[in-house]
Amino acid sequence: MEAMEALDRAPAVSPDGRTVVFMLSIRGREVEGAIARDAFEEHFWLPCSADVTRTLKTFENGRNRIVAVAQRKLLARPDERLSLTANDFVAR
Repeated sequence: MEAMEALDRAPAVSPDGRTVVFMLSIRGREVEGAIARDAFEEHFWLPCSADVTRTLKTFENGRNRIVAVAQRKLLARPDERLSLTANDFVAR
């Protein structure tokens, strides 16, 4: 399995504040992904009242886990938009 790496384009909180958008590189192509804020609140201990700075810090702290989950989801559904929800982080 080829490694997937987060690219240099910095993750950003969406204008509505409901997702963090990030870029991944897999097999030589760039893929935009998004992770729902509720996933951070449920699985990464982000307070409901957290601001953009705290949200992005939480993304950075959870980056390895987020990339691992994103990679599994992309491999399972390569043609779908990469959108991670709280359900994607539930232990199976």
